[in-house]
Amino acid sequence: MSAKPDIVTAAVLVIGDEILSGRTKDKNIGYIADYLTAIGIDLKEVRVVSDDAAAIVDALNSLRTKYTYVFTTGGIGPTHDDITADCVAEAFGVALEFHPEAMAILKERLAKTGGELNEARLRMARIPRGAALVANKVSGAPGFWMGNVITMAGIPAVMQAMLDEVAPKLKTGTKLLSETIRADAKEGDVGTELGAIAKAHPEAIIGSYPFIDEKHGPNTNIVVRSRDAEKLAVVKAEIEGMLEKVKAQLSAVR
Repeated sequence: MSAKPDIVTAAVLVIGDEILSGRTKDKNIGYIADYLTAIGIDLKEVRVVSDDAAAIVDALNSLRTKYTYVFTTGGIGPTHDDITADCVAEAFGVALEFHPEAMAILKERLAKTGGELNEARLRMARIPRGAALVANKVSGAPGFWMGNVITMAGIPAVMQAMLDEVAPKLKTGTKLLSETIRADAKEGDVGTELGAIAKAHPEAIIGSYPFIDEKHGPNTNIVVRSRDAEKLAVVKAEIEGMLEKVKAQLSAVR
């Protein structure tokens, strides 16, 4: 009997009124999903919340008990509505303090770029007590890692740099393998048969994704995922066999 695969899970908490209003289009969710999948972490949930302290704290406390990691984006800048650090501190029941290393990083950055370490910029040096800093090689102001919550900037380039910083330290699991099969049939033509295969193979994840072929019209991609290469091959073969039968039946009717 093969060993049970090691599964590591994650959630993303996107914070910001600007996302919910549509003013800013999120560019981080897809990037994080691809990144985590590639290193063997399953992204299981994404939530988007406003700049409301109670909503952020509730989401944090819910997600961090359900998943191995929670990645937050947004709300760690210098303005009054950047309250993510406050909320993480509240969720963990710790004080929010000016972090000496974070202050030194900001001072060094400002010495190079110009600007005053004023009250607004000092907000970016407030870190929950006990958290580890996450380096920001793009613009200086760090993120932080508290328990299983990793708090990152919302600006895509900065978030990506921070994700690169934490990735080597993350626990990872068995990677999910994937195969894509072009059905050359409409989704409705194969839905019932595909459901039967999915029921017979609960260890595999089967998805059906319709698309429009410019030359031939409606079509479907079927994606099979599994952590076991042999099981993946078995299910793929069953789907390919099913597609041949369905298309033969459709041709006979026509």
